[in-house]
Amino acid sequence: MDFFVQACGYFNNEGNIKSEVPTLEIPISGLNKADLLKKRSNTIGSKCQIFYQDDPFVVSRGSMQYLYDEAGRKFIDCISNVQHVGHCHPTVVQSICNQVATSTCNVRFVSSLLTECAEEILKTVSGTGLDTILFCNSGSEANDLALRLARDFTKHHDVIVLDHAYHGHLTTTMQLSPYKFDHGCTIQKPEWVHVAPTPDVYRGAHRLSDSDLGNEEALYQAGQQYADDVNTIIQNAEDDGRNVAAYIAEALQSCGGQILPPKGYMTKVAEHVRNHGGVMIIDEVQTGFGRIGKKFWAHQLHDDGFVPDILTMGKPMGNGFPVAAVVTRKEIADALGGNVGYFNTYGGNPVACAAVLGVMKVIKEENLLEHSKRMGVAFERELMKLKEKHECVGDIRGVGMFWGIDLVTDRQTRNPATNFALNLIMKLRKEHNVLLNADGPHSNILKYKPPLCFNEEDLVATVQAIDQALTEMTR
Repeated sequence: MDFFVQACGYFNNEGNIKSEVPTLEIPISGLNKADLLKKRSNTIGSKCQIFYQDDPFVVSRGSMQYLYDEAGRKFIDCISNVQHVGHCHPTVVQSICNQVATSTCNVRFVSSLLTECAEEILKTVSGTGLDTILFCNSGSEANDLALRLARDFTKHHDVIVLDHAYHGHLTTTMQLSPYKFDHGCTIQKPEWVHVAPTPDVYRGAHRLSDSDLGNEEALYQAGQQYADDVNTIIQNAEDDGRNVAAYIAEALQSCGGQILPPKGYMTKVAEHVRNHGGVMIIDEVQTGFGRIGKKFWAHQLHDDGFVPDILTMGKPMGNGFPVAAVVTRKEIADALGGNVGYFNTYGGNPVACAAVLGVMKVIKEENLLEHSKRMGVAFERELMKLKEKHECVGDIRGVGMFWGIDLVTDRQTRNPATNFALNLIMKLRKEHNVLLNADGPHSNILKYKPPLCFNEEDLVATVQAIDQALTEMTR
């Protein structure tokens, strides 16, 4: 318990988050990178992905928004959205440790933590009609379960997904993920999956001019066009004798390029889908729990009253501990499985629930929604400086603590600067101790999705590093 006493000093006198939480010193002697990589190559499947493929990053320890490599060097972590409230946050660590020393029972035993955790999550969707929760282990499981719920409730079979979407690594969720099946995956798109254009106003099917990217009416009209595309898909499917059970989309598309859907898009899509007997599934596995700042959930971004029928969540809710869930209406939950019941050996076990409750406690006590909202303003200010200075920055887009820098070879054509982006993230890591990732359909978009304790000092440091690196690379 000495760790927890030591870590309690992570607030300053004003009650604000310090830049780093004290942690026990973890010895790093014996972490030989070459040996580790050789052992990994000998024991781990070759298809298991790894950051910085040409020169992987070894983590010796993490502390809030910082990671340390095998030599003890400190890096600003801009990409770990899983460690939502910070690597090894003491409140979450203590919550997990206390519970793992108490009980870890299967969820078919009754646990007070299960219902307490469910109640806390349901408070975040109070007044929406979403009133029932089912726990599982990962976002992939949650989206697979959401598909089953949609089919059992609607008695339809087909699904509409967005281009470039990623919904998980299970067979069914890979079938729902163009991010996988469009890139040489052995799992191919089945006939029951229909792909709609991503509502990307910068480089999508209904793209806007630079002058219209900030025009609310132009954005709204583009959103309506993208929604009409979904309606056309539904009608074509019905003409072929098929019925759509669900439309599934990430609230903000991450792997697809940090895309924010225009205001009115989701409400119009929901109208089309529900008119044809389907339901709306919103995937908040990467974007939930306050990342957008002003709201707890990213699908609430536009304050236009949109409510999904099924909401999935995962990654951030356990701060690195595996836990996920599906929230829906009781009538939909009760339709699951016919006469066959549902249980999940580990999903919602007391330790997982303790982790979630720890995260929820930190979000509330440290006022992280307000912090994320303020950081969103700072992000826009600092990232726009990059766009004003560097021609290779084609677009800046985001909200709260979810931002993308779209790198291009030419602003007029918006041609993606793929190799440039990949070289840039390696330069930032090696020369500036900044961890960023490049993703999107063309791997040209720098993605900011840091732990929510990431602060303005970290932001300024990383933007200055990007500025310097871009200056040197384009000289």
